[in-house]
Amino acid sequence: MKRIVLAVMAVLALGLSMLTPAFAQSKGVVYYLVPTLLDEFQTGSVSALEMFLKQTGYEMKTLNADNKTDAQQSQMNDVIALKPAAIILAAVDFNALKPSIEAARAAGIPVVEFDRQITSTVSDFTSVAGTIEIGYVAAEQAEALLKAKHGDVKGKVLQVLGDPGDPYTLDIQKGFEEKMKAFPGVTIVSVPAMQWEASNAGTIVADQMLANPDIDLIFSHAAHLSVAAVASLEAAGKKPGDVMMMSSNGAPVGLDLIRKGWLNVEVEQPLYAQAAAVAIFMDKIAGKQEIKAGEYDVLGLKGTVTIEAWGPNIKIPGAAISKDNVDDPAFWGNLKPPTAEVKSVP
Repeated sequence: MKRIVLAVMAVLALGLSMLTPAFAQSKGVVYYLVPTLLDEFQTGSVSALEMFLKQTGYEMKTLNADNKTDAQQSQMNDVIALKPAAIILAAVDFNALKPSIEAARAAGIPVVEFDRQITSTVSDFTSVAGTIEIGYVAAEQAEALLKAKHGDVKGKVLQVLGDPGDPYTLDIQKGFEEKMKAFPGVTIVSVPAMQWEASNAGTIVADQMLANPDIDLIFSHAAHLSVAAVASLEAAGKKPGDVMMMSSNGAPVGLDLIRKGWLNVEVEQPLYAQAAAVAIFMDKIAGKQEIKAGEYDVLGLKGTVTIEAWGPNIKIPGAAISKDNVDDPAFWGNLKPPTAEVKSVP
């Protein structure tokens, strides 16, 4: 009797395994090398990438470099030795990580650039926001704010950049200043917050408000920089609305500042869509298959894949957030991940 029961159990187990092969084992392990976990975009990217990769059949492990280039270089060496299905990299230092990217690809390991585009060497896939386009949207919002205040597009703007070695901030600056050239009555003072440190942004705002007390608008290239900017304004006796403010990544703290009246506009960086794009192309990336140029639907947004000198590159647009639409769950800063599962690109 015991042998019959065991035999029946074995048959049932075999039948279940045949019915559910997708759950039997992962397609492989993907490592995500995140530069830091000090801001909400980075912590959000870990959760989003892990969720979407799981939906397409991959296990993800994360290594945090704490914004240290040498630590990330060491992590790359360690991960290469593990021979994962792929490496997702958000580089601390774009030039310093080039040899590590080339070493991984030479070992047959595909490398994906996430959020931080590297153009100095070839990667297997790059997923970024349309950063120049974010600059364009920010310029349109700045025009409207300045015109509402002065009756014309004129005034003084303090632009608090991120780290000057990061193409993300440089592209936003490029797009913003390109559009603002049409308005000679606008003066733009641009200062970088090194390493994207919020404390650096706070110091910049404090110093510039003393040097340029007539600043109309502060445009920070990330919401966590705006938090420090607000602290400096409060220390100077300012209240919400005294100085107009914008940010450009859509983090929860930015949305909170809109609700509190400090921030006029947050131009979202589409975190969920950027992460989903990596997941839906992972089968092709890990399988070293061709990724074709064209337009792809990514969580309802139009992602555009182009084949660049550095490899396949997808750009996904962002949108302006104000007090009128701040509670829309589609914005990642409201921390309500999409419920629909993503599927691999055939």
